[in-house]
Amino acid sequence: MAARSTREKIMDAALDLAGRQSWESLRLHDVAAELQLDLNDVRVHFREKEDIVDAWFDRADAAMLQAGTATGFSDLPARERLHRLIMAWLAALASHRDVTRQMIYGKFEPGHVHYQFAGLLRVSRTVQWLREAAHRDAVLPWRAIEETGLTAIYLAVFFCWMRDESESATRTSVFLDRLLGRAERLAQSLPGFSGPRRNAGAPPFSAPKS
Repeated sequence: MAARSTREKIMDAALDLAGRQSWESLRLHDVAAELQLDLNDVRVHFREKEDIVDAWFDRADAAMLQAGTATGFSDLPARERLHRLIMAWLAALASHRDVTRQMIYGKFEPGHVHYQFAGLLRVSRTVQWLREAAHRDAVLPWRAIEETGLTAIYLAVFFCWMRDESESATRTSVFLDRLLGRAERLAQSLPGFSGPRRNAGAPPFSAPKS
């Protein structure tokens, strides 16, 4: 296993310290002291504490994309591909679920409009990578409809997961499967929703046609 970079060590130390206290009370000088660094060493990698949040979710995005490289993944029905990818994304955050929840709730505090706007862009970016990893090829106008549906599912499942105390997030997994099933049925009921597509293939959320 490759040695962790200084950037990764800073992020992991921040998460561990926040887990012992809270994300709100965490200060970057605490992280520097924990790693026996000075603040300039931290600043080289993170301009502010919020950058650590972005790096944390970047790690989840990477785990999601890695899940999409599994043998046989591309042969799975679209619904199963999306389920596996979203659950892989959540699993990457599971070791610091409480801190993750605090990060998200902190963005909704009054006066943090710039963080809220950045959060919207973050959601959009993750959903775009989700579509890429799931090999979704819909083109406009169906792409916009699919993106809207996936964003709603992703956010609903994320907020469910943040409060899920079940083992291995079973409740979240069942909830996700139910939402994807509804989306699949809705897609099948919409005239023309199977196209146009960049390549011939399955309609959004549904299993490939034989």
